[in-house]
Amino acid sequence: MKKTVGLLIPVLLIIISCSPRINPEKPSFTVDDSQLDSLPNSEINIPIQVNLKPVYTMAEKSVDTLFTSPNYPDEWLYEGCDVRYKYSFRRSPLQIKASGTVLDLGFTGYYKIIGSTRVCVNGTAMSPWTPPCRCGFNEPERKVKVSFSNSVFVLPDYKVRLNFKRNEPEPLDKCEVCFWGTDITKQVIKGLKLELDAAKTNLDASYGMIDLRPKFLQVWDQLNKAYDLHGMGWLQINPRQFRLNNLFARNDSLLIFLGLTARPVIRFEKSVTPPQSMPNMGSMAGYSGFSIFLDAVLNYDSLTNILNRQLAGKQFEFDKGPVKKTFIIDECRLYGSGSDKFIIRVKFSGTNSGTVYLIGKPVYDNSTQVIEIKDIDFDIRSKNALLKAADWLFNKRISSEIAKQTRFELASYIDTARVNINRQLNREWVKGIRSYGLMNELRLIGIFPAKEALIIRSNCTGELSIKVESIDFSL
Repeated sequence: MKKTVGLLIPVLLIIISCSPRINPEKPSFTVDDSQLDSLPNSEINIPIQVNLKPVYTMAEKSVDTLFTSPNYPDEWLYEGCDVRYKYSFRRSPLQIKASGTVLDLGFTGYYKIIGSTRVCVNGTAMSPWTPPCRCGFNEPERKVKVSFSNSVFVLPDYKVRLNFKRNEPEPLDKCEVCFWGTDITKQVIKGLKLELDAAKTNLDASYGMIDLRPKFLQVWDQLNKAYDLHGMGWLQINPRQFRLNNLFARNDSLLIFLGLTARPVIRFEKSVTPPQSMPNMGSMAGYSGFSIFLDAVLNYDSLTNILNRQLAGKQFEFDKGPVKKTFIIDECRLYGSGSDKFIIRVKFSGTNSGTVYLIGKPVYDNSTQVIEIKDIDFDIRSKNALLKAADWLFNKRISSEIAKQTRFELASYIDTARVNINRQLNREWVKGIRSYGLMNELRLIGIFPAKEALIIRSNCTGELSIKVESIDFSL
């Protein structure tokens, strides 16, 4: 009997070592990526407050402070045959009032004038010129109220049209000269209108139409770039359209409510997708703050590396009769099913060797901020293969251990992201331009084990504003 048993043990070992490899087919699922196409557009709405004082300074420099009759004081202006005059006109500092989309630019003008009259009949002088008579010399200067109105229109092609209107000058004092008390205020006003119309023509030529498309295009190109998140992947904003939600002026500020529609994505690899060209500006939308829906695209190679660091080389011992059974995990690989399930391929050795597939469903616990794969079990094809060759592998120890290592805690990631985002929202971008903001909430709203990558969809909401204290008009 002892000899018989001694002979059987080697035979059994030979039989075991020659047992067929377990190699079932990979599980197959019906691909359903319809939810991936349901990513809502992210809406980012930014109220921009522009300090108009630099604009006022520009306007102050653009409008002359002194107007005179041609070649003053050496030459006369003639109003027909019977009146001649020459004048000097200076203005007060500009008074600028903004309301709605209208900017009123006004000032008080102070003028002095010298004039003479004579008698003319049918255009022929019948008397010499009277001695020059003066207004505003050795006495208070005469006053006139002058103003321009400017309406602002933003066009869909990113051009800003400024409609300048010269309002009628309003004389506050009259100027009567010479012996007959001739009122020559209208001559001064007429000359002033010519000067103001020339100023309006210059304003129209310089600022009547401002093309902002190159500036927006620079921003568009920046938004299309992939940004390194330093170990967390690459962020691409993927802008879709700019919007101008509102624009109006109040006191010394211009309020611009700019909107951006985008579809941001985070990937482990830097994207090489060509950017979408910038469309015309969209229509107004009644949103406030920002609501960003973000897809983090995590490739399975990276997730597999994390899994293998925990499981590769792990060994399990099972007591099955007189012979101990051994199961060693050589390698794991994570796949997406294209539906709502993960596929975990396990290559193993030990008493038996080969490959088995397990399936499980990713679940996110919002209270603990943990993603884990639950209900892990052998796929039906793997079960059939194991029933034929190694039914002893139907053991919860294996699936339970794999389940333990497929827990991904996101709490520290979310906290770090919240701190970093709030830091980025509150900063000076360039001299004179600063943003202020607060992210109110960051939450995960979906997990999609797509065929090519794991998609983790999140939503963050908050408020963002930008204040422009100074403007470099040389740009």
